[in-house]
Amino acid sequence: MSLPAPSTEAGRAGLAALVREPRRALIALDFDGTLSPIVADPADARGADGAATALAALAGRAGTVAIITGRPAADAVELGGFGGVPGLIVLGQYGRERWHDGQLSRPPASAEVAAARAGLPGVLAAAGAPAGTWTEDKGDALAVHTRRTADPAGTLDRLRGPLTGLAERTGLIVEPGRLVLELRPAGADKGAALTGLVAERSAGAVLYAGDDLGDIPAFAAVAELRADGIPGLAVCSGSAEATGLAGHADLLVDGPAGVMALLGELTAAFTASQ
Repeated sequence: MSLPAPSTEAGRAGLAALVREPRRALIALDFDGTLSPIVADPADARGADGAATALAALAGRAGTVAIITGRPAADAVELGGFGGVPGLIVLGQYGRERWHDGQLSRPPASAEVAAARAGLPGVLAAAGAPAGTWTEDKGDALAVHTRRTADPAGTLDRLRGPLTGLAERTGLIVEPGRLVLELRPAGADKGAALTGLVAERSAGAVLYAGDDLGDIPAFAAVAELRADGIPGLAVCSGSAEATGLAGHADLLVDGPAGVMALLGELTAAFTASQ
């Protein structure tokens, strides 16, 4: 297998640095839309075909393999079937939770999320949320999905203002995504999670792959790390649901299947270089 060619000079340098020193490489990936196909009900998500095997093979060659997701960390591990991937680090809730070697650490329950949870049904009713609107309670965040409604995009636009108002009243922020608006505590994002992990693991080069607006901070972190002398590659898992992320990427692949192919190509390249 041959590695793809990133479209940017910085991305090409990042990929070369990853292959040159695999044991100092940090490979971090989003879950939904990247390691798992997007589904109507997030509870039905599963790792893409071969995802656990691909991560395990890569973990045997790369310095660090990680998942950074808005989901609770343990949920991503269970749904993806990733419990047996050696050394895998999963940062959930945008970095507020951590799963590693079967151990989970997470912050105490958020009073702000509890207040939003109590007020959310009334806000949705007052906004005229149509049939099919539903709330996913992540414990440390609340996600309002519109994918099942008759007009998913229109419903998302209708609810954006009322949900933003609720977030402001309860001290939360709104994170937009694919036909979803998530209310969560401030102070954590995928960029900060990625930067912290790079420092913790003394990574010499970094790859981050994601698919949605919530991944933009991680792409920005890759750019900032490059400015600080740590080569990096930003990969977009593309789909027909345009999110605006592709314009921030060094490399575009075709959804989770394309991500799986890339992981296999990286494993082969890492094996050849060692």
